[in-house]
Amino acid sequence: MVNDGDCVALFHSVHRVMKAEKILKGQQLDVLLIPAPRQLTADCGMAVRYSYELHSQVVQALTEASLPLVEAWQMKAGIYRPLV
Repeated sequence: MVNDGDCVALFHSVHRVMKAEKILKGQQLDVLLIPAPRQLTADCGMAVRYSYELHSQVVQALTEASLPLVEAWQMKAGIYRPLV
């Protein structure tokens, strides 16, 4: 579900994940709501997936909406590496 190079954003609740998805899609960013990967701990079990090229735009859009990321990870060679 998460391809090499993709990023995963985690939040504290399902409500925040869904709000983040709405904000990001409203900005015409290509994001997808997914189950949180098992390797990562997410309080709500859901996450937002997007390409690394969009990371700065995702962070900016969510910061402007007062909905900062709790954690962001990038998949590289089968391993999640922290971004935030």
